[in-house]
Amino acid sequence: MLIGCPKEIKAQEFRVGMIPAAAGEAVVHGHQVIVETGAGDGAGFTDADYIAAGAEVVETADEVFARAEMVVKVKEPQAVERALLREDQVLFTYLHLAPDPDQTHDLLASGVTAIAYETVTDPLGRLPLLAPMSEVAGKLAPQVGSWTLQKANGGRGVLMGGVPGVGPAKVVVIGGGVVGTQAARVAAGMGADVTVLDMSLTRLRDLDDMFRGEFKTNYSSSARLAELVAGADMVIGAVLIPGAAAPKLVTREHLKTMNPGAVLVDVAIDQGGCFETSKATTHQDPIYEVDGIMHYCVANMPGAVARTSTIALGNATLPYLLRIADKGWREAVSEDEGLMAGLNTHAGKLTNYAVGKALGIDVMSPTLVAKA
Repeated sequence: MLIGCPKEIKAQEFRVGMIPAAAGEAVVHGHQVIVETGAGDGAGFTDADYIAAGAEVVETADEVFARAEMVVKVKEPQAVERALLREDQVLFTYLHLAPDPDQTHDLLASGVTAIAYETVTDPLGRLPLLAPMSEVAGKLAPQVGSWTLQKANGGRGVLMGGVPGVGPAKVVVIGGGVVGTQAARVAAGMGADVTVLDMSLTRLRDLDDMFRGEFKTNYSSSARLAELVAGADMVIGAVLIPGAAAPKLVTREHLKTMNPGAVLVDVAIDQGGCFETSKATTHQDPIYEVDGIMHYCVANMPGAVARTSTIALGNATLPYLLRIADKGWREAVSEDEGLMAGLNTHAGKLTNYAVGKALGIDVMSPTLVAKA
């Protein structure tokens, strides 16, 4: 198979879809790899690194999309990229279609077979291709939140760990999954007073057992959420429903109860955000204020630490990438229910039920599509 990796063009996105080691592994498996010149620069990989791995470096994204049988990216294709996709092509990347009707309709119109990292599952129902970026985003959330909390950036001027005689920042993490766990660990490590909210008592018990009181846990009810948000210096939204739009858990009414300069960090913004007042921002212009509350809603947070993120993502995606290339997408998804769950579009048909429900689009069974 001819595998293509274009340079990412989303604002302030420095990651790359394939690291040289992955390109080299694909070549060992008998595949051809083409990489757009400069694609790896933001993550510290040169064109020479890819050439040494056996890949071919080409001058333009147009050539990558025109020649490749499978296009491997990091972020969802932008409008100019979607115009280059075609029906006999596989797209393997993050998509986050539920809050993005324009992208969804463009992918359906192109006929491309799109497999989304964020909906691929493992035998235990976990999200192995989302997990590494969730870990990165979770660890980054308290870091960027503490920066936003500084007075010069519009925040309350509260130090995360406090000092002797002055208490630490109060941090509320909504969601006890991968993102929430990593956010809580880092925030607690910075000395903050941290509470994690989740609706799964099993998960809360697991967190208590694993971290032995390093941070507090609470069952998430509407009343408890409102109470904790009102007293928080920072709220980190870490809620995920695979493939679906994130629920709006913190409303504009909640903002009126918060202290001026408190900070909301919405890690769920890729799926539409879990705060009613969230809107996607960029690393170049990451924060804005609503009703005196600072919002940090960068839609590609892991792009800020591009080298770490790229290598972590490459490690996770490589086995799936090789399986698709070695077997062809039909056989690969037919043999692996988890990879089948990643199939979002094919030949103009939507194949993900959560996306269909969110956007009001009819869905065709991915199993039937794969057998067609």
